[in-house]
Amino acid sequence: MERKQREYSEKQKEVNENQIEGRNAVLEVLRSGRDMEKLMVLRGNLEGTIKRIVAMASEKGVVVQEVSRQKLDELSQTKNHQGVIALVSAHEYVEVEDILAIARKKEEEPFILLLDGITDPHNLGAILRTAECAGVHGVIIPKRRSVGLNATVGKTSAGAIEYMPVARVTNIVKTMEKLKKEGLWIACADMKGLDHFDTNMRGALALVIGSEGEGVSRLVKENCDFTASIPMYGQISSLNASVAAGLLMYEVVRQRKFNKE
Repeated sequence: MERKQREYSEKQKEVNENQIEGRNAVLEVLRSGRDMEKLMVLRGNLEGTIKRIVAMASEKGVVVQEVSRQKLDELSQTKNHQGVIALVSAHEYVEVEDILAIARKKEEEPFILLLDGITDPHNLGAILRTAECAGVHGVIIPKRRSVGLNATVGKTSAGAIEYMPVARVTNIVKTMEKLKKEGLWIACADMKGLDHFDTNMRGALALVIGSEGEGVSRLVKENCDFTASIPMYGQISSLNASVAAGLLMYEVVRQRKFNKE
């Protein structure tokens, strides 16, 4: 019982590190331009200041969720939320153009990760850590159906969140189209794809990693140039998303650095 209570308290602490409560406080965050992951407002109370907050948040593309008073009361740290709680990012996001500029500055072929539906903060943190070690120029995540840069992600990344640029986009498919125009090939991690050892992943590349449960979504997969799979020889047919991402990232490293024929 004590262990469960401690784990619950630690989880609440992690969430509250990035939690802003109260109408004026949330308004100031929106005005400042700081990245906001989610806005929760009291259901049925979209009037006055709350209405203005929701309008500003929607204009910035923030996910707005109407919740019950009980939910707000449970989440509130100050016990004076005034019908609104915002979850802000633990780190600032960049633009996709910034990631491409980093590759150009290093005079390297762009190497980018596109994460489709990664909702577990521990997975995202682990992926960021490996990406930084593998020389990835940046990671792209969607605004919806994805965990953002919260405290748990920062902790799990073991500091990589400070060095790995992360862009958050509204539409993954449109972003893929933009990357293709910049000369990148899009590779999709998929169990039915060609063995990644036999897949050419040299050159400018964006590697798409999907969620553990559903994998890469259909529309995203259809817009990839090719697929790459990881061979399985045991009884279990899939890997943890962060482990799969790590294996594929280092296959790109192997082909780029050690197999240039």
